[in-house]
Amino acid sequence: MRKYKFKQVEKYIELFRKLNEGVYEELKNDNLAKCSEYLQIAQQRAIDLGTLIEDSEGLGHPTVGVLEQFCEELYQINEEVLSERGLSPDSAKLRLDSIVNKIDKSTNSEIKQQKLVVFLPYKASMWDSLESVWMALDAEEDTTALVIPIPYFDKNPDGSMKEMHYEGNDYPDNVPITSFEEFDFEGAHPDEIYIHNPYDDMNFVTSVHPFFYTENLKKYTDKLIYIPYFVLAEPDLDNLTDEVIESYRGFVLTKGVVNSHEVRVQSEAMKKVYVMILTEHFGADTRNAWEDKIKGTGSPKFEKIKRMKREEQEIPEDWLRLMKKPDGSMKKVILYNTSVVSLLNQEQKMIDKIKDALEVFKECKDDVTLLWRPHPLIKATLDSMIPELAKQYEEIVRTYKAEGWGIYDDTPDMDRAIIISDAYYGDSSSIVQLYETLEKPIMIQNVDVLEKEGV
Repeated sequence: MRKYKFKQVEKYIELFRKLNEGVYEELKNDNLAKCSEYLQIAQQRAIDLGTLIEDSEGLGHPTVGVLEQFCEELYQINEEVLSERGLSPDSAKLRLDSIVNKIDKSTNSEIKQQKLVVFLPYKASMWDSLESVWMALDAEEDTTALVIPIPYFDKNPDGSMKEMHYEGNDYPDNVPITSFEEFDFEGAHPDEIYIHNPYDDMNFVTSVHPFFYTENLKKYTDKLIYIPYFVLAEPDLDNLTDEVIESYRGFVLTKGVVNSHEVRVQSEAMKKVYVMILTEHFGADTRNAWEDKIKGTGSPKFEKIKRMKREEQEIPEDWLRLMKKPDGSMKKVILYNTSVVSLLNQEQKMIDKIKDALEVFKECKDDVTLLWRPHPLIKATLDSMIPELAKQYEEIVRTYKAEGWGIYDDTPDMDRAIIISDAYYGDSSSIVQLYETLEKPIMIQNVDVLEKEGV
């Protein structure tokens, strides 16, 4: 049974005290109609609170009995007010405050106060950046940890919103999902909210729903915590050239980093880079604030990948068919990863490189299975920023799927692709950092080298 509604109980008690004060003031001013209105509002809210407590804690809760006493007292005072028997404002307030104090005492002693923590992932494929934190908090007896996937939009070239996407049905079966449409952020006011998208309106390709921009979210929680959905190449602190620092800047100077109360990055070395860039941008007097906010506690993505085992993965039958040789032995599986950044930077050269790589792997299909997993935002990025390349890219994908000699992985589960593959080929990306953790072979593709001229 979820008992995270205690903050709502506190708000009711605060409301009762304000209404009691209103009754006192209106009686003093001899405004009996307004006084009666306040008493009736308080009675309805007391009934609402009783229903809330019974739904959350069960029938027969002691606090509900105190609320019933409160309702009776409200009724009696209202009768006295309407009969104009000369009720003293001080007497009315004393009687009402006395019972509200009893309600307050009862809720504090009889209702178990639980910490409420909310996770707001937007893409299911990025859930691994939050999963281990959720698992740890969900296991705590005094904590309710809710996963509330939030909607996001693709963007048009002019920055306006296109169609909305919601991936709440794509999460693992062991992750209970709460609807973002049904959760009362203001009323529940979570103790902590975790996010993994820091961009708000700064991303040219996608945007989470504006309600979930960090500037707004921090109004609804005591602590907004940002954990990046990506991992970056570990910085060499002894060799931080201007070019290297510039490569990190776009990940650091985001609204999510600035607006969150806490930011957890992949290492202490990465924390130093964040603090350096933020201090340089906002001024030397801000360093201590960034030192306190940025935590180099590690990425949950590493924790997730380390605990996974190949034999535990559910591999689709059509994948297994491609992974096996005619004699039943397994082929080597190569994970081919193509990134958004490479397409943006190299454009047509990258399109040609993808065609070339696929042709090479096609020739080796009897001994090697290619598992092509493009970044999930490639199509949306091309549509928004390089529409002239979008059709070429879509044709490559269509042809690859139609020929059926390799696996095309557009599922939310990136980690499965890493675990079941034997080696990595493709662009530099956060997947490379995860591969290094598993000590598997890695080869970064060179867009300037084509094996099949004229492809």
